[in-house]
Amino acid sequence: MRIISWNTNGLRATVKNGDFLPLFKKYKGDIVCFQETKCEKEQLPKEVQEVAGYYSYFSHSNERKGYSGVAIYTKIKPDKVEYGMGIKKLDQEGRLLVLYFNSPLEGCTKCGGYGPSHPVF
Repeated sequence: MRIISWNTNGLRATVKNGDFLPLFKKYKGDIVCFQETKCEKEQLPKEVQEVAGYYSYFSHSNERKGYSGVAIYTKIKPDKVEYGMGIKKLDQEGRLLVLYFNSPLEGCTKCGGYGPSHPVF
């Protein structure tokens, strides 16, 4: 199982720079996570929204456009997907996706997220 995680600091810029699709081709990750995507799924080209051979899940900030956000691409379809952690302030920022897998990963859970660099409580 190969898991790749990248704080992209802007997924649209990563795509524009030509670094997005080569990541999938070169490293062949089974699960690929991006933090700090800074966009909504609909702002991305179709080939980025839906990478061939992967299921994709996105969470973005509901408060500020171009801020925070995470995405996970997985070759194995999860049995369950959760958005957020139950903390309204952070959930509004689109900082966490949790994917649950039963088979063939025997109850594996994969989280893609990142915390703020400022106090939120």
